[in-house]
Amino acid sequence: MEELEKRRDQNSSGNNSGQDGLALEPEGEEGTILEESEIEAVRKNLAEQTARAEDYYQRLVRMQADFENFRRRTAREKEDFYKYAAEQLVESLLPVLDNFELALAHGRETHDKLFEGVEIIYRQIVDTLAAQGLSPIPSVGEIFDPSRHEAVLQEQTSNHPDNVILEELRKGYLFKEKLLRPSMVKVARSK
Repeated sequence: MEELEKRRDQNSSGNNSGQDGLALEPEGEEGTILEESEIEAVRKNLAEQTARAEDYYQRLVRMQADFENFRRRTAREKEDFYKYAAEQLVESLLPVLDNFELALAHGRETHDKLFEGVEIIYRQIVDTLAAQGLSPIPSVGEIFDPSRHEAVLQEQTSNHPDNVILEELRKGYLFKEKLLRPSMVKVARSK
């Protein structure tokens, strides 16, 4: 490009110039002729290279955006992993919790020292799991919610409105706002 400008400056300062769009090189140099078609070819090549450079730049910008999105997604997945790492352990302890509740329900009449000890252990387990993020789903007296409750029985009644939960057959739990196990319930049906 600089060479073309030098030739143009030399031609405009009084050096030889040809006719019909041809430019002659100044005397003393080899007498090559630069035609308009060659200039157009150089301009066309320059435009193609500029377009290619712009395409590469746009690709780079998209790759940087993709990488930033990947970085954010990975950080969010890592955070979720740590947040729910104990989920499997907590879920495996739910049957133990159920059995404790059954034992406590049947042993309330005795009030002996063994029952009191079991009750203390049960409260410790519940408190520990609650500290990890486990919370029971409220059921009895609530309106049936299929995303949190599993209806296994229906009872015809005129004492309660339709779809009200009458009895909880098995507790349901949330683990840090995520459904871990739905409640098994008996639902009212109006007559």
